[in-house]
Amino acid sequence: MPHITLVLPHLLPLPEFAPDLARALQTPALAALLSRTSAYDRRGAAAPADGAQALPHEAWLARALGLSPEGRPAFAASAMRGFGLDPQDGTWYIVNPAHIEIARSHSMMADPRQLQLDQPDSRALYEAARPLCEEIGHPLLYGDAQTWFLRADDWDGIDSATPDTVAGMDLSDFVPRGRHALPLRRLQNEVQMLWHAHPVNAAREGRRLPAVNSFWLWGAATAVSGGPPPALPVIAVDAPGWVRGLATRSLERLDGVEDLLAGDGIVVAGSLAEAALAADWGSWVQGVQQLEHALFAPLHAALLGGRIQTLRLVLSSRDALAECTTTAMAQRKFWRRPTLERLT
Repeated sequence: MPHITLVLPHLLPLPEFAPDLARALQTPALAALLSRTSAYDRRGAAAPADGAQALPHEAWLARALGLSPEGRPAFAASAMRGFGLDPQDGTWYIVNPAHIEIARSHSMMADPRQLQLDQPDSRALYEAARPLCEEIGHPLLYGDAQTWFLRADDWDGIDSATPDTVAGMDLSDFVPRGRHALPLRRLQNEVQMLWHAHPVNAAREGRRLPAVNSFWLWGAATAVSGGPPPALPVIAVDAPGWVRGLATRSLERLDGVEDLLAGDGIVVAGSLAEAALAADWGSWVQGVQQLEHALFAPLHAALLGGRIQTLRLVLSSRDALAECTTTAMAQRKFWRRPTLERLT
């Protein structure tokens, strides 16, 4: 019987909304999984505004996969391999095309999911930016529409946060630092000017889509710091490109859980991220209800039916992480009333 870890980014709502949102949910299977447990732990983490470089579930995933040298997520090399790219012995960064908004008092990066960037537009912008990178000795490789990779051996040491950590926040708190931050900002400025008048952005404006006017660089890793392939298979469901790069399998949505029961593994289900980062709690409630039907109820039934040995849930918000483990025996603790109190 398999041991399954289910990573659920943003299933913990913000504390000020949590009680009302928990009352709005009709998720009996999730309530049983969270309440009838053999182990439970919840802890705070550094909030993005306090200088955290990764959200709690991202830091957890980096540790679980052995990709956190010096405490920083180092996903680039492993994600490259997932796209069939060879990091060789260089230092690589993940590059995400981005939309930067200039507000009255600060600048802000939008959630990359809101770009709705397709392959043709992404390829065109990539081909425009690639010569600028190569001119300064930094090869740029294409992974997918949202995920590129830049080699910059001489930039080793740039300290940059993950895109989801930065999304919607004041960018002045997350300006990349380190000895080589200046040439990075210079490259960003050159790419911004090039893309400003690019036909892709003119066409996007006509479709009322945000301009792709910058990029975000993060996740530095070498072939060594990127680590070997994970011991446990990773299944990505509705997850960002870099998570899909780390995964042995990637699914846009779940049509059933039979594939998840094939053996031990980590399942990263990212469908709540966009609503939570936008504080769109109505869509968040709908998303949790969909997970109840597609994921929580089938896994609960499989657990009761003896098809799963242990099920561990890893839940996160921007500044907290909760882990709970349950088994078929724990689910027989009928005296524990199933509730969603552990979401609050």
